[in-house]
Amino acid sequence: MMEQCRDNPIHANRMMRVICIGAGPSGLYLAYKLKTSFTDYTLEVYEKNEDIGGTWFESRYPGCTCDVPSHMYTYSFEPKWDWSAVYPSAPEIHGYFSGFADKHGLRGLINCNHRVVGATWDDANSEWVVRIRDFKMAVFERRCDFLVNAAGYLNTWRWPSIPGLGSFNGKLLHTANWDKSLSLAGKRVGLIGNGSSGIQLLPELQRTAEHVIAFIRAPTWVIPELKYAQRRYTEEEKQTLRDNPGKLLQLRKDIEANYATFLPLFLKDTISQKAATQRSTRLMTDTIRDDSLAKKLIPEHPFGSRRLTASTDYLDCFKKPNVTPVFGSIKEITQSGSTMLDGSKYALDVLVCATGFHTNFRPTFPLIGRNDTNLAEAWEKEPRSYLGVAAHGFPNYFMFLGPNSPLANSPLIVCIEAQGHYIAKFLNRWQKENIRTFEPKLEAVDDFIEQKDLFMKKTIWESDCRSWFKNANTGKISGLWPGSGLSYIEALAVQRFEDFHVTYTTRNRFTYLGNGFSQTHLQPKSDLTYYVRNEDHGESVFPGLMSIYNAKDTAATVAAKEVMGLSF
Repeated sequence: MMEQCRDNPIHANRMMRVICIGAGPSGLYLAYKLKTSFTDYTLEVYEKNEDIGGTWFESRYPGCTCDVPSHMYTYSFEPKWDWSAVYPSAPEIHGYFSGFADKHGLRGLINCNHRVVGATWDDANSEWVVRIRDFKMAVFERRCDFLVNAAGYLNTWRWPSIPGLGSFNGKLLHTANWDKSLSLAGKRVGLIGNGSSGIQLLPELQRTAEHVIAFIRAPTWVIPELKYAQRRYTEEEKQTLRDNPGKLLQLRKDIEANYATFLPLFLKDTISQKAATQRSTRLMTDTIRDDSLAKKLIPEHPFGSRRLTASTDYLDCFKKPNVTPVFGSIKEITQSGSTMLDGSKYALDVLVCATGFHTNFRPTFPLIGRNDTNLAEAWEKEPRSYLGVAAHGFPNYFMFLGPNSPLANSPLIVCIEAQGHYIAKFLNRWQKENIRTFEPKLEAVDDFIEQKDLFMKKTIWESDCRSWFKNANTGKISGLWPGSGLSYIEALAVQRFEDFHVTYTTRNRFTYLGNGFSQTHLQPKSDLTYYVRNEDHGESVFPGLMSIYNAKDTAATVAAKEVMGLSF
């Protein structure tokens, strides 16, 4: 049976429903992208915390700062001239994203104190059924055409797997859930972990606690000297950046350009890698000034094998009389403190776990795709994504910062933008071409994982070193992109639709051609001959789908249709 021709112009929009999980930097960018580039859609953002900001709302431990310069930790189009310091504090970063939401009117799209507890793909109706628990603990359902997971990879705290942890009678804390009312004066504090949060926290504990026991299972690289040293910006410097946008832009570009050259540092046996390892060894040795202690604090694995953390204060703490480093594994936590494998015991009033997050990329709720496949189970052994943004078996499902995104080897925010722009093109095409589903093909995912694994063999990330970059089951690198941040941006610049299984809502995939009219006909005072020119400037004059053609039927377009005698 032949279908009737649609009485709409080519690329006419249809309504689209989107649900986004999380209102951190990724979720906020998606909301911004939809609000500024789309019409004919609904968006519901569900955030488990009482406020937006993601990890920058949760991480409020003393000394928590960004580990990259402030002027590169912004959206590419939304600079901030009045950062207080080169490396800003967590509350200041939270303030930036909070201000972004307010400026662009995004809060009305966000439901805080709402946690997604399940999602199931309904193939018969080509939609996701999402279950949400609100602040009253009531669970309700919402349906959507696209489900976007913007929960990030730092959203589930990881407690250390030490026997007896729950028996500790003192105050037990995780850095992701700091108790701001806690006074450490006169207290003996134990600190487990020497990753980024532990390195930032120790100097603050040293300044306030009576004594700090720093439990260090394995050494890590600490950068005591930086090209961009930590300092506060003067009022004069901030006013100069405010009054001279060109200088602010150049500062931002200089910082980004410096980080864009880092890839050789992470490749085996390069001159850059060897030089960085030697220089960092020398700097740490000169700072520690104790050969015996230096042997325990300076790693043997290559520089950059784990996440690099900058600190000019961390190593100095071990020279202080109220800090005791303890090396090795903790056997158990007792009611009064901890016991090491060698039998030594340490009495504590407060125990702080700076042990990070679960970074296995598995959803914390049942996410059920085609054939009743649970993504958490499918990724139990190894997370296998398509370019860090999609998963085979899960139609119309996209994610920010999924497996093998550039999470620690690139400026992060611009890669969030690249992912958001990439996802937006799928949403836009779905609106305009009667598409039912997008789903990455299994062979495309397999090819990407194979290419990723081949590249990783050339890097120092696969060295004999514990890091969250590695998958605990396979030892393969699942936390990093196989290349530079620039290569990731360029990889996502073009959608390889041939890598996706695409289905349509109609038998004929060309029904979107409609009644033969162009969307240009509906734009008031539009140039119907935009393709006519005097010479070729090397730029395409043929519009893509992402254009002004997302406009709704305004009064002006209705008038334009009346003039042309059109009824659609």
